[in-house]
Amino acid sequence: MDYRSQFEKLSDYEIERLELSRQRVAQIAREGIGPEPYSAFFRKTAAFLGKVYQAFEERLSGKDRELSLEELRERNHALYQDILPGKDGYDKSYANPSYAAEMLGEPFARMLCFLASEMRAAIAAAYEGNFPYLLIFPELFLQCACLFEEGVPKKEALEKAIYWFYHDYSELFAQQSVRGNVDPSLSFAADLVREEDLSDLRYLYRYGEYISKTEEQTAAFLNTLPEEEIRRMADAYTEGYRKGFELAGISLAEKKTVNVRYSVGFERVVRTALENFDKMGLKPTIYRAATFSYFRRGTEKIGYSSLGANLQYEFDHAHDQALYLDKSFANRRLEALEAAYGKYEELAGTFAGPACMEIFGEPQFDPVIKAGRLDYTEKQQKLLTYIASESGRITNTYIPGDKRSFTIIAWPIPSIGKDFEAIFKETVKINTLDYESYRKMQQCLVDALDEGYGAHIKGRGSNETDLVVRFWKLQDPSKETIFENCLADVNIPVGEVFTSPVLEGTGGVLHVSKVYLNGLEYRDLKITLKDGFVTDYTLSNFEDPEENKKFFRSNVLFNHETLPLGEFAIGTNTTAYRMGKDYGISGRLPILIAEKTGPHFALGDTCYSYQEDMVTYNPDGKKIVARENAVSRLRRTDPEKAYFNCHTDITIPFEELGCIEVLHEDGTKTDLIRDGRFVLPGTEELNGPLEGIV
Repeated sequence: MDYRSQFEKLSDYEIERLELSRQRVAQIAREGIGPEPYSAFFRKTAAFLGKVYQAFEERLSGKDRELSLEELRERNHALYQDILPGKDGYDKSYANPSYAAEMLGEPFARMLCFLASEMRAAIAAAYEGNFPYLLIFPELFLQCACLFEEGVPKKEALEKAIYWFYHDYSELFAQQSVRGNVDPSLSFAADLVREEDLSDLRYLYRYGEYISKTEEQTAAFLNTLPEEEIRRMADAYTEGYRKGFELAGISLAEKKTVNVRYSVGFERVVRTALENFDKMGLKPTIYRAATFSYFRRGTEKIGYSSLGANLQYEFDHAHDQALYLDKSFANRRLEALEAAYGKYEELAGTFAGPACMEIFGEPQFDPVIKAGRLDYTEKQQKLLTYIASESGRITNTYIPGDKRSFTIIAWPIPSIGKDFEAIFKETVKINTLDYESYRKMQQCLVDALDEGYGAHIKGRGSNETDLVVRFWKLQDPSKETIFENCLADVNIPVGEVFTSPVLEGTGGVLHVSKVYLNGLEYRDLKITLKDGFVTDYTLSNFEDPEENKKFFRSNVLFNHETLPLGEFAIGTNTTAYRMGKDYGISGRLPILIAEKTGPHFALGDTCYSYQEDMVTYNPDGKKIVARENAVSRLRRTDPEKAYFNCHTDITIPFEELGCIEVLHEDGTKTDLIRDGRFVLPGTEELNGPLEGIV
């Protein structure tokens, strides 16, 4: 392949590096390198990289556009075959920690398993034409392979090769990440959405993401919808974004870019949304979800993505950064991030914030914790917390929280089951419910809550919730309010009132029989709080109590020793609750919708993190004053301790809810909800969808 004709801006040196790497990779795929069993590992991984080079060349030459849908599907699945579930894929993949441990043994199994996974970043690089990544990841592979050329190397040699790769390229990684967020000239995905023929499903295979039946079925279904329905969906999304700025008093006229996040298959809605953003004067930045360990945050996907080839594979590699994370690397990463923001400071200054389209109905997943899986030490967990906190601080310096906003909306996908089309129709209804009627009903709740010093929440039946939440004390009730009357703007659909609780005096037990958080199931989850902080937690996912502790600590506490209760809210969208019950999908609703289906409690930062000093008002004109707690107040004196950079909502379903009552200073109480039903005057209409199920 004559790369020079395709990449005019590249130097001869860079072109030569790519050609030499490709030739050496091809040689290793044929001949192997070093002694067995390592030679087999390098042969197989080199063969995979050969497929990536082939895909890259087909993209450059335009040959991929001559292929049929079936041919594209075959090539796509061949790129991901190694990690697809089953005996012909992941069961015998070196990216599988169990298989790597069995075949390679100590001391190299974990490192080579890691290496097999990291090479998958080259797929995205090939399709996007990201030359630096397409160059350096195969070079990492070759550097590691060459260590085995003369025999078995010392463990430390392989560790150093991997460590210094991520240390030395931190500047490149940081610049690509920051630029991807704020620079609309990086338009790979935006161009695809705007320019491809979306009626021809071959467009899905231009991404380089793994494309399953779900993505094809989603795109095909959207192609059956009339244009007015697509516009209705897109308008709900973009108008919510615009309203967020309006309500926050932030001028959109000063902004130039919006970060658009979505799931592959929804391009028809995204295209219309981009037209709407164009009219607002906003250009899109659209980046891919993390493809390698440096940017990975557990199993969470931030950016555009498909469902992925294998959720167990993603779980197995969620903590791969453990292989090279130490204090020196953490500091290097933060220095690189600050330098990157400095380089793109002007673009960051006109960045408006993210607009997210989420999905729900993904195949349910019960992870297996495998021997050989990389995991963080306690020291590394603290470093992750430090990195998250400092990264948030740096980002907020260049993109201040009080100068940006966001919106989130969610849609179902076909894998939710046979009722997909009915559920989709119902979701459109939920996402476009009448704003005004909810404003009035929720105002009744806000008015009642503002009269109390706290609330008592108690479960019923087997639910052991018994919790008191303390409220902010109003100085001028005629002009101030504790709870935000949340309508369909930044947080779609409509349906909640929420506050930042006072931590001192907040405590008790929060219990749910089953809940999904960030795509993972938690069974019989029980959390104990004292003065607003988590003091204990149990669940029954695994037989070993310690595994349950590790699971919660990693995926809910995000490796913090504890977290505060950052939010108390009452969800009012009983229409969404009814949909969940009618179609048996309550456990599969995204937190965005699930949090509107009952009272919920968020562990971590408040809803106003980095925006505490912004002045906002409810629709009735009252100023929302409960915007901070004892932790976020530290932003003025000890900013490193003010934020946790996480926020996880836990919802109690109505059928498990005994009561929510407002507590008054004189000892009296006002019932808001009793036995799962709204009983406060003015809110009775919310009970309609609950008939027959609560």
